[in-house]
Formats: sequence, C-alpha cells, structure tokens
Amino acid sequence: MNAIVISGGPGSGKTTLLNALKMRGFNCSDEISRQLIQEQVSLNSDNLPWKNLSSFAELALERMIAEYKKSLKIEEPTFFDRAIPDIVAYLKVGKIEIQNQYNEALKNYLYQPTVFMAPPWEAIYVNDTERWQTFQEAIELYNMLTKTYQSAGYSLIELPICNVEERVDFVLKKLEQNKSLHLPRQNYSNKSPTRRKS
Repeated sequence: MNAIVISGGPGSGKTTLLNALKMRGFNCSDEISRQLIQEQVSLNSDNLPWKNLSSFAELALERMIAEYKKSLKIEEPTFFDRAIPDIVAYLKVGKIEIQNQYNEALKNYLYQPTVFMAPPWEAIYVNDTERWQTFQEAIELYNMLTKTYQSAGYSLIELPICNVEERVDFVLKKLEQNKSLHLPRQNYSNKSPTRRKS
C-alpha cells in the first residue's frame, strides 16, 4: 500500500512538509479538515469542529474515503496530510462516542503501516482561522493521535525538529529503507521536478 500518512498535532509543520514533497514531484493529498472548515465557513454552516464535531467528522470521513480511493488509481505513492485515524482521535479528545462507521473505516481503508508523526513545536505554533486550539490542546491531541494510530496497528516515526528540507530528506530516507515501498528515484533530488509539456 502506497498511501503514506503524515500526522501530528496542529501547527507542527505537516502542511509545510507536504508542500515540500509536492515540490519534489510527489503526489500529496491536502488536509481534508482545513478544506472542510473553509467550505463550511463560506456556507455559514454550523458543521464546524468547534460547533458540531460529530457532524464535521462525518463530512471528513466521507471526504477522506474518497481521497483514499483516488490514490488507489495511481501507481506512485501518495502522501496524506492526516488520515482516518485522525478523525477518531479528534472525536476521542472531544469525548464523543466512536460510532461503528469509524471502526469499520479503520479496518477497511489501510495506509502504509509506518506513519510519520510531527510532534508539538511551540516555536512555530500559531493560531489561524482553521486552527483554534491552544498549544496545550495541541499537545493533548498529539498524545491522543499517537495512541489512536498505535491501537489501530500502525508503527510511528516521530519527525525531527528541523528545517523542512531536512525533514523531507528524513522521510525519504526512512521510506527508502522500506523495501516494500517503491519511490520514483528522480524524486529524491531536492530540486523541483521539471514539468512535462502538455
């Protein structure tokens, strides 16, 4: 399975890492929750994690399953900014009962067994329109994420606190050691890929 998850607490550098992987030519799936928040705010909807987490989680699950299925149609690996276990962790932190649909999704939509976790990083942590948590809440969520992924059978690799290019190299080195994962050799360069002419 070439669905590679990068998870972690809010404001820990995940999106910056995914953008850098895109620049090296990798397929990446952007964070669903941020997309949904922007969409729901524009609709003046209450389906937001700080208003109706249960409803928001259902929307996120539907969208994440669609993104997962899309990744199956390509041979090259896809990096995911969060995945289905993240929804479960958010619900647990919100003290909301985990419905069967989430447990079924954990079993039916499996990612690469090794997950990269971005640890809390206070020096870069900022709030924005889609990131409402305090830094302490971000730490609590990170701890729940690690427990949720581990209980779902995933092995975790914590990302180092370093600049984004070093993080990219760290991720690719770890994946290169995994013989079951076939990464395109040209993408190991830290240069942006040459675009093909259409």
